[in-house]
Amino acid sequence: MIGAIAKAIFGSSNDRYVKSLDKTIQTIAALEPQIEALSDEELRAQTQKFREQLEGGKSLDDILPEAFATVREASKRVLGMRHFDVQMVGGIVLHRGEIAEMRTGEGKTLVATLATYLNAIEGKGVHVVTVNDYLAKRDAEWMGQIYRFLGLTVGVIVPNLSEHQRREAYGSDITYGTNNEFGFDYLRDNMKHERSQQVQRPFNFAIVDEVDSILVDEARTPLIISGPTEDKSELYIKLDEIVKGFEKEYYDVDEKARTVNMTEEGNEEIERRIMQAGLLVSDNLYDVENTQVVHHLSEALRANIIFKRDIDYIVKDNKVVIIDEFTGRMMEGRRWSNGLHQAVEAKEGVRIEPENQTMASITFQNYFRMYPKLAGMTGTAATEAAEFWDIYKLNVVEIPTNVPVQRIDEEDEFYKNTQDKFQAIAKAIAEKSKIGQPTLVGTVSIEKSELLSQFLDKEGVKHNVLNARFHEMEAHIVAQAGRLGAVTIATNMAGRGTDIQLGGNLEFRIDDELKDIADDDPKRALEIDRIKAEIAEEKKKVLEAGGLFVLGTERHESRRIDNQLRGRSGRQGDPGLSRFYLCLEDDLLRIFGPDTLFAKMMNSNLADGEAIGSKWLSKAIETAQKKVEARNYEVRKQVVEYDNVMNDQRKVVYEQRAEIMDAEKVDDVVLDMRHDAINAIVGMACPPGSYPEQWDVAGLKQRIGEITGIDLPFDAWMKEDALEPELIEERIVAAADKLMDEKIGENDHEIWRQVEKQVLLDRLDHHWKEHLATLDALRQVIGLRAYAQKQPINEYKQEAFGLFELMLETIREDVTKILLTSQLRIAPPPPPPSLPDLPDFLTGHVDPLTGFEDSNDGDGSAARAALFGALAGSPMAAAGPGGASGNPFAGQDISRNAPCPCGSGNKYKHCHGALV
Repeated sequence: MIGAIAKAIFGSSNDRYVKSLDKTIQTIAALEPQIEALSDEELRAQTQKFREQLEGGKSLDDILPEAFATVREASKRVLGMRHFDVQMVGGIVLHRGEIAEMRTGEGKTLVATLATYLNAIEGKGVHVVTVNDYLAKRDAEWMGQIYRFLGLTVGVIVPNLSEHQRREAYGSDITYGTNNEFGFDYLRDNMKHERSQQVQRPFNFAIVDEVDSILVDEARTPLIISGPTEDKSELYIKLDEIVKGFEKEYYDVDEKARTVNMTEEGNEEIERRIMQAGLLVSDNLYDVENTQVVHHLSEALRANIIFKRDIDYIVKDNKVVIIDEFTGRMMEGRRWSNGLHQAVEAKEGVRIEPENQTMASITFQNYFRMYPKLAGMTGTAATEAAEFWDIYKLNVVEIPTNVPVQRIDEEDEFYKNTQDKFQAIAKAIAEKSKIGQPTLVGTVSIEKSELLSQFLDKEGVKHNVLNARFHEMEAHIVAQAGRLGAVTIATNMAGRGTDIQLGGNLEFRIDDELKDIADDDPKRALEIDRIKAEIAEEKKKVLEAGGLFVLGTERHESRRIDNQLRGRSGRQGDPGLSRFYLCLEDDLLRIFGPDTLFAKMMNSNLADGEAIGSKWLSKAIETAQKKVEARNYEVRKQVVEYDNVMNDQRKVVYEQRAEIMDAEKVDDVVLDMRHDAINAIVGMACPPGSYPEQWDVAGLKQRIGEITGIDLPFDAWMKEDALEPELIEERIVAAADKLMDEKIGENDHEIWRQVEKQVLLDRLDHHWKEHLATLDALRQVIGLRAYAQKQPINEYKQEAFGLFELMLETIREDVTKILLTSQLRIAPPPPPPSLPDLPDFLTGHVDPLTGFEDSNDGDGSAARAALFGALAGSPMAAAGPGGASGNPFAGQDISRNAPCPCGSGNKYKHCHGALV
C-alpha cells in the first residue's frame, strides 16, 4: 500500500530513470536547427569530424548529442522519417548497454540506428542481430541508406555466403545478421588453421533485436557444429519395431518434461524383447556395455509416444521435417540430436540419415556474453527482467509510447471444450468482418490454424492462413492485416518485425502491385497516388470500426508471447481491441493448471456453447503461466551452468589455438609438451617415494618406445646404484631431444615449422572433438548421482575437470609421438595426392533436454575448409583449383547446397562439387 502511494507520488524507478535523460534529449533538440542548416556534404563530413574528436580524447558520451542529431537529420533526408524524442531515449538506453522495451509500432528499427551509428564511428564494428534472414536483409538495406549517406559501410550475413563475402561483411562498420549465423561463424572460425581464414573481427558491440526471443526463447538450445558418425539404421529399425508393440501399462508419460519412463514390469518386458532381438551385448539391459541400446530405446519411445506427426514434424518428400514449436515454421535441413531424428525416421519408415558427432558447441548465453557491450530491444522484456540481469547483467528500461495507448484489453472468455470455443471464435470474427474491423488471430500450432480455418469457411469468412513457411511471404501478409475487414490467422510469432498499419501498408502494396511498372514510368507515380488515397480512405473506415481486433485462440506458456500478440493492436495511439478465448482442453490448463481450477470449472455445470469470464479465472491462468516461465528459466539456468564448465575449457582451447596460429614457430610448445609427456610417463611407472623394485620398468620401456620410437637400455640402468626417477627422466629427455634435433637437421626448417603447427592444431582439434562427445555423454547420465545425495552440477564440474586434464595429457603424448616417430616426405607435384572423403558438416541448435533443434543450417563450407586443412596436412599437400576431380565449375562461387550447374538435378556437393 505504502509502495503504491510512493510510486504514485514519485513515479517508479523506471520513470525516474527515463526522466533523468530529459536534459540530454533537450540538448539534442537544441542542435537540430544547426544540423538542419548543413548541406548533404557537410552532414556526411560529420562522421570524420566525430572520429577526429574521438582520437583527440573525447568519449562516445561526449559526442552523443551531436551524433544523434546528425542521424535524425540524415533519416529525415534519406527516409523521410524523423526520430521522436522517445526514440532518442531508446537510443541512449541502447548505447548504455541496456534493453529498451518499446511497444509494437514505436519504431525500434529506427531507434537502433542511433546507437549503431554512434558506436560504429570508432571503426571496431557493430553487430545488429535479428531473428531471421529476411529481417537482416531488409534492415541492412532499409536502415543502411542512413549509414551509407553518413559514410559508413554496411554488411549483411546470411546463409550460403562465400568465405570472402563473410569476411567483407564482418569488415564493415555495421554488420546485420541472425544470431545463428553470428554464432556459427564464431565456431567455424575456431576450427580454421590460419588466422587469415577467419572471418570475424574481435567482438565490440552488439544490438539484439527481439532480444527476448533470442536471449530467452532460444537460449536453452546450444549452437552445435557436427559431422556424421557410423550408420546404425538397423538398430533404429529393430528398436522401433519393439516399441511399436509396447502396451500402455508398461510406461508412464511426462508431458511437461516430454519424457517416457518405463514401469518395473515394462523394464522386464523390454529387456526380454531386446534379448530376443539379439541386441544386448551382455545379459543385463543396464550393464555399461548396453548403454547405447538403452539410449536409443529411450529415443524410440519418445519418437513413438511423445512426438506427433503434423504437430512436431511433417513428412515431406520422404523426409522428416521439424516444425518450430514457437512459429510453426518448417525447419528445412535441421535435425533433432542424440538419435531422436533417426528414431522418428524409423517410425515413419523413411530413409534414415546417420547421426552426427559434435565438433564445436556454444550456448547463446556464453556467446553474447563475449561482447564487451551488449544491448537489446523488444516489445516484451519486463516479465523476464530478472533473467536478463542474472544471466547477461542487462537492465530493462521501459520506454514510454509516443502517443498514449488506446487499445482495450478485454477479459478472457472461457468455454467447456475446443468445439464450443472455436465456434464462438468463428462467430466473433464473422461479426467483426461484417462491420469492416480487421482481425488478427493468434494460434499456437499449424493444426489449430487449419482447424480454425475450417470453422471460418463454414461461416463464409474470407481469410489468410499464415503457417509461416517463408519469412518474406509472411511479412507481406502480416503487413496488410490492418486492411478493411481483413482476417489473418498467424502462428505465435509469425511475421514478427513487420508493422501492421491500419488501412494497409503503403510500402508493401507498392511492392506487390507495382512490381511490373518501371520506376521512371509516369504511370507509377499515378498508381502510387491512387494507392495512398485508397489507404487513407480504408484507414478512416477501420478507425470507425474500432481499429485492429487481436484474438488469441488460447494462452501461451509465456506471458510474453501473449503480450506480443496483444501489442500488434493499438500502435501509435490507434484504437484497438484484444481478447483471448480459452477452454479446459487447452494445453496450458490441461498440463500446468491447478487441479482446483479443473474441479471448480467442471462442477459449475457450464452449458454447451456457454462462456464465462472472471478475474479469478484470469488470475489462475496467470499463475499457471508463471509456473511454466519459472520452470523454463530453471531449464535455461541449468543449461548455462553446465555450459559454463565447458566454456572455461573452450576458452583455454581456443586461446591456445589462436596463439599457435599467430606464432611464427611453435618449437618451444612442442618441447614443453615432449618433456611434460615424458615426465608424466615416468611419474606413473616410478611413483615418488617408491623403491626401484616397485617400479613398472617393463611398462615404462613399452610406453617410452611407443611415444618416442627409441629403444633405451632400461635393464642396464636398473643395475646402477642410487638410481632415481629424476635421473631416468633426464636420460629419456636427452635421448628424445637428440632424436628431434637430428630430425629437424634432416629437413627444411621452414617446412618443419609448418608441420609442427599443423600437427599441433590437428591433434588439438581431434581430441577437443572427442572431449566434447565425452562431455555430452557425461551430461546425459550425471543427473543419476542425485540419487546418491550428490549435487549433479558439482559432480559434473569435478568429472569434466578430470577429463580435460586427461585430454591435455593425451594431446601431449600424441604430438610427441607423431613428431618423433613419423617421417616427413614431400610428394612430387604431379600427380596431386588423393585426399580422404570429407563429410558434410551440419550446424545445429539443439535443446539438450528435449532434443529439439532450432538452427539455421548453412552449407558448412567454412567447416569443410577447416577440415580440409587438417586432413591435407601441410600447405604443399593441397591440390590446385579443381584438384584431380576434373570439376569444370571449380573456382566459381557456387553454394554447395545449390543445384549443380551441369543440370543433373543433384546438389552441387553430391555432383561436380563432391570432394575427392
